Amino acid sequence: MVDLGFLLITFFMYTTTMSKPKTMEINMPYKDPNMKIEDQTKIKASTAITILLSKNHRVYYYEGLGQDSSKSPEYHATSFSMKGGIRDEIIAKEKAVADLKTQGVLKATDQTTILIKPDSTSTYDDLVNILDEMSINDVRVYAIVDISTIEQENIHTTEMANGVK
Repeated sequence: MVDLGFLLITFFMYTTTMSKPKTMEINMPYKDPNMKIEDQTKIKASTAITILLSKNHRVYYYEGLGQDSSKSPEYHATSFSMKGGIRDEIIAKEKAVADLKTQGVLKATDQTTILIKPDSTSTYDDLVNILDEMSINDVRVYAIVDISTIEQENIHTTEMANGVK
């Protein structure tokens, strides 16, 4: 009887398939030190949205790249909630880019571009959540970029104005 038990255990061990870990594949760009500026890929401000991750699972975003030093971008606060969260904003941006393509303002090759900027106070969980949002919404062009000190100051100012600690 014991032999039969070991035979069955061995049979089931060989016939079952082990579950493979599920990971997200991230393609890292190749950085060529000899590449000229005009050969680099340029992001259009009309296709870009910048997402800033902050403390306590807060998410801030603004349209465009925020490179115009004369005009500060308009920051909006949201969260990872199912309704009215960052997912709705990503979907709205993708729809806006699709509308610009149909109007002929953008080329067919232009895609929604999302810049993700985690703050030093954000958590690893927030970064994983935003990467999941990229996968869920099928955003193909996104980058994790260092947050600037100006953006950190703007987040802090926005939080102070709203009484968030």
